[in-house]
Amino acid sequence: MDELTSVFIQEGREQLQALESGLLQLEQNPEDHDNINGIFRAAHTIKGASGVIECHFIESFMHKVENVLDRLRNAEIGVSAELTGVLLRACDHLAQLMDVLESGATEPEPFVLAAGERLIGELAAYLPTAPTGIVEAESEVEASGGGVVNTDSWHISVRFGPHMLRGGMDPLSFIRFLGSLGEIVAIETLADGMPDAAEMDPEACYLGFEIRLQTRAGKADIERVFDFCSDDCDLRILPPNSKFAEYVKLIRELPEDDMRLGEILVRCGAITEAELEAGLKLQHAPAPDASLPSLGDPPKPLGEILVENKVIQKEVIDAAVTKQTQVNEKKAVEARLIRVQADKLDQLIDLVGELVIAGASTNLLAQRSGQGELVESTSILSRLVEDIRDSALQLRMVQIGETFNRFNRVVRDVSRELGKEIDLQISGGETELDKSVVEKIGDPLMHLVRNSIDHGIEAGDLRESRGKPRRGTVVLNAFHDSGSIVIEVGDDGGGLPRDKILHKAIDKGLVPAGQNLSDQEIINLIWEPGFSTAEQVTNLSGRGVGMDVVRKNIQNLRGNCDVSSEEGKGTTFTIRLPLTLAIIDGFLVSVGKSSYVIPLDMVIECIELREGGADRDYLNLRGEVLPFVRLRDMFDIAGRRPARENVVVVQYAGQKAGIVVDQLMGEFQTVIKPLSSIFRHLRGIGGSTILGSGEVALILDVPTLIQRNIASGNQLQQARRLQLGNTSL
Repeated sequence: MDELTSVFIQEGREQLQALESGLLQLEQNPEDHDNINGIFRAAHTIKGASGVIECHFIESFMHKVENVLDRLRNAEIGVSAELTGVLLRACDHLAQLMDVLESGATEPEPFVLAAGERLIGELAAYLPTAPTGIVEAESEVEASGGGVVNTDSWHISVRFGPHMLRGGMDPLSFIRFLGSLGEIVAIETLADGMPDAAEMDPEACYLGFEIRLQTRAGKADIERVFDFCSDDCDLRILPPNSKFAEYVKLIRELPEDDMRLGEILVRCGAITEAELEAGLKLQHAPAPDASLPSLGDPPKPLGEILVENKVIQKEVIDAAVTKQTQVNEKKAVEARLIRVQADKLDQLIDLVGELVIAGASTNLLAQRSGQGELVESTSILSRLVEDIRDSALQLRMVQIGETFNRFNRVVRDVSRELGKEIDLQISGGETELDKSVVEKIGDPLMHLVRNSIDHGIEAGDLRESRGKPRRGTVVLNAFHDSGSIVIEVGDDGGGLPRDKILHKAIDKGLVPAGQNLSDQEIINLIWEPGFSTAEQVTNLSGRGVGMDVVRKNIQNLRGNCDVSSEEGKGTTFTIRLPLTLAIIDGFLVSVGKSSYVIPLDMVIECIELREGGADRDYLNLRGEVLPFVRLRDMFDIAGRRPARENVVVVQYAGQKAGIVVDQLMGEFQTVIKPLSSIFRHLRGIGGSTILGSGEVALILDVPTLIQRNIASGNQLQQARRLQLGNTSL
């Protein structure tokens, strides 16, 4: 049961997410019946699975939700903002109930139960006041005349397959769950298929049931009770007031003896003894018309009958068959998937990292030995290790689209709270990155999205007065660029007010009054701790906490965040992150006795630094000015410069720079080891790794080095402008 519960929690959360996504889509397209059916299926699956694991507090709550969704599916109620609102709150409550189940508690806390009761009260407004379903069915039968069996209950005949128990299914759990749809008036257990004791398989199931169920639910609802075992059971359902011939057909189709089944149906109250005798006579009676099929003839396919009678076109049948084929193919693909716990993947990555280090050590020893066969063997081993590394890392790669889709609910709720009309556009959701990065980027993205809704998008009336559409747009986009993943959070709002930002910065003492700042320098002031331009404190903003934390969290992921804005047109935040935090391809260089690793994806080329570049910090790269930084000077490495220095040209976010080193040592598989917290203030170092020799090499933080070069270049240009200005005076 613990294993079943664990599977339910994992799959239940997936169904919950599908349910919430469907409800958000429903507001945009209320006429999408496929979406409505998908919403109902998700809710029904959760309810059914909770019944199987006997979690009654989830089962009972979802039963009420399902009743409302069933009325929505049958067009008995219409789509409205109020309905989707209460259903979304029901999703939130369901998430709480799953947390309760996951914690191992037997019942929710009283405040959780109270919240559920309030939601059930809200859902009751969308349900009929009187249970008229059975009464209406009876009146229809009376109006239609005779020829029917006199009962107001469904008759359910189920025979479970022999592999039922081997699959971990309990037949009785399905019967108990069936009772949640209504009242089981009568039930007969069949074990006629059970062999002699010597031939009996203790792991096989030989049970069958004949059940009389009184319920307002439909046939589809009853069938869904047995969805989990549909491939391993034989199910037949007769609705209330079915004709005699239907019961006779049931008796004939089931494997047991006709008289035995007839007696069971009589005991269940489905038919009377007189009706049974009449039905058995009818069973053996000849067909009154030779042109009509007899009771024993196989029925004609329904699709063929509909086409012959011109009810529908053959193309419709073909399209339905094609769609069903696609559904079957999708199920076949899902059947090939296997779920693996995240900590097992983490352990695998750690072992692969150690394998990479051990492989580098072996390769180094082989090179030093000078034995050709050994060198060749270790080179093959290195290639295999690299393939294993890439395959292991690919296991941890997940699409960012799942993270993006969570913000549909955020945009909906926050925009309604602020009284704004805002759409969310998502692109690049198929972009993949390491799961550890995805898990940690959620909070920074949440703040940026809420910031765009609150500060960026104007009110509808103001947008119209500015000639914009009344509905604003928030954009989430992701793509790969130079070995990094780029995430953009943009809006078409009013942009960042530079004058207001500058005045606030002066008031807070962040900038001296009268200092001349460029537009980008003013915009970057929003990253300062405690900075906020909000006039009043709200639930969303105004407390001066947020943007600096966003930048810090992104930097902790070895990434950075830039902002660009145009007043009146909008703002875009651009986040750049490494694809993985575990293992990368590196380019090994050395300065003096120290070794450094540059991420290979950022390396463009390597050139020789000529003697003329000894006294300046830039060079002419084919007509382009390339600023560079000397690692020897930056890290204060002792020793004289060698006669021949090299420049590694790197690129990041469209900016190029050079890194001057002593020696180029080639490509190197790099296992990233985080630095201790005492080194967190170091600029230009992003981590460390272990070489094959056992020595430690530092991993260079290329973005920081490029930003340092750009800042030095800007300061140099500003100094030259001041110098020219003083000269002119």
